[in-house]
Amino acid sequence: MTSQLIEDETPVEALGDLYRDGITACRGAFGVDWVARVDEDIHAAFREARARPGGAVGRGPERWYVEIHPEQLRGFVDLVTHPWVVSVCRAVLGPDYEIVELGFDIPFPGAKTQPWHRDFPMPEETRLRRRLTSLAFNLTTVDTVEEMGPFEIAPGTQWDDGRDFDHEMFPSKDRYPRYEARAVRKYPKRGDISARSALTIHRGTPNVSRLARPVLVLGVDAPGAGNAAHHDMAVTRDYWAGLPEPVRAHLHCPVVDTLVPIRQKHTIEGLVMGAE
Repeated sequence: MTSQLIEDETPVEALGDLYRDGITACRGAFGVDWVARVDEDIHAAFREARARPGGAVGRGPERWYVEIHPEQLRGFVDLVTHPWVVSVCRAVLGPDYEIVELGFDIPFPGAKTQPWHRDFPMPEETRLRRRLTSLAFNLTTVDTVEEMGPFEIAPGTQWDDGRDFDHEMFPSKDRYPRYEARAVRKYPKRGDISARSALTIHRGTPNVSRLARPVLVLGVDAPGAGNAAHHDMAVTRDYWAGLPEPVRAHLHCPVVDTLVPIRQKHTIEGLVMGAE
């Protein structure tokens, strides 16, 4: 896929990727200067989150997740109105898709291998009808190299039933050889965007570099998927008033007088332990 796709065009290649492999990408969607501002905002939000109880959740040694409000990201509107993002959301989730999550993962130097996992149990809609009801868009703020501990994914595993997984998210270790045989490591560059089903089995790998590897996360649901209940995103009235109408149409979150810092509420069992 290229960033030249217009938003009402059916992204045939991305659809094929998502239903076959569980992941797709748009290379060079944004310029390096734009990504640099995202990186600044992520690090500012991380410092604020780590300075208060519950501001960041551990996802393994030296690996953190922080959920933020749209106003904390200067490029929020640019991201959610990007033609490729819009076209993929419409094609996979329908015209009334809902933006439900904004956050970031940061594996710092010393982050270990995570257990293979998916991010939540498989919905019945997916199990019975082979329909994807949510997408996670990721945008790196660094040019990823092997030493940074790249994201690793097992293509095609978004359809694994998973009812016998621990918490319906963590497969037993006797399944690991299958995932390792399929495993693909991703090396995105600044400006690239990926979209994936969070059901596709994946893990972080060890960061043996001297650099952090921040990744922005945008979560989007089909109507009724229910993931918004796990997040606390909100916007102020002034910010809401300044948003383009196409953004407001997909941003189903509280509009408030004053933002309250988000207290992370989804520590994921198993990830906090890491693995060697």
